[in-house]
Amino acid sequence: MNTIHPSAIIEDGAKIGEGCEIGPFCIVGAEVVLGDRVVLKSHVVVTGDTEIGDDTVVFSFSVLGEIPQDLKFKGEKCRTVIGKRNRIREHVTVNAGTEGGGGITRIGDDGLFMAGCHIAHDAQIGDRVIVVNSAAVAGHCVLGDDVIIGGLSGIHQWVRIGRGAIIGAVTMVTNDVIPYGLVQASRGELDGLNLVGLKRRGVSRADITALRAAFQMLAQGEGTFSERARRLGDENDSEYVQEIVAFITGQSDRHFLTPGG
Repeated sequence: MNTIHPSAIIEDGAKIGEGCEIGPFCIVGAEVVLGDRVVLKSHVVVTGDTEIGDDTVVFSFSVLGEIPQDLKFKGEKCRTVIGKRNRIREHVTVNAGTEGGGGITRIGDDGLFMAGCHIAHDAQIGDRVIVVNSAAVAGHCVLGDDVIIGGLSGIHQWVRIGRGAIIGAVTMVTNDVIPYGLVQASRGELDGLNLVGLKRRGVSRADITALRAAFQMLAQGEGTFSERARRLGDENDSEYVQEIVAFITGQSDRHFLTPGG
């Protein structure tokens, strides 16, 4: 049984799953699909061709699925897909995709999007991602699983951030970030590995040691950066190191580009 406040507006055509709660003054558009047990707290706008997965909770004054902030957008048909069990806090904005960017903005499962953050058009966000207060992820960005974006940070258009990376607060990221990388400082300098995150996930000591050696080789080894990466791939069989090599050489698994898939 759904609980829908009398002041909420549910447009004809919207599909509402079982056990949903829609609070005061929410607006749910005609093309919206809400999974089971989705909660819209109050004053939430969900519009456009937008799908929200089961058990996701959206807090007050968030706007999901609105048209992109892109002057090239001409009203083409585009989508927003948000996975299961996400927590979307107050004043979060998630824009729909564009024809030129693939037509879909996608967020995976189990994410936390804190107050005031922004996910722009055509972004592809993995599972268990945390975007902290007032951070902004620009158009066409790709964030792998388990990425953390610190508060007040900005991720430039087209940037890829590999799985398990962490971005410190108040950081501007203009270049790709390797998986498990640690980036901080105002202009986004790669400053090491996300060792805390690796240990929390139970990564073995041997793999962490291999990652440390790999980072040193990439930072200080002989030859160009690409040459160092390829040599690293030939010399180290750790799956974590191989993931970094694949990311750098552009051979990452397509799953990275389709979070939740």
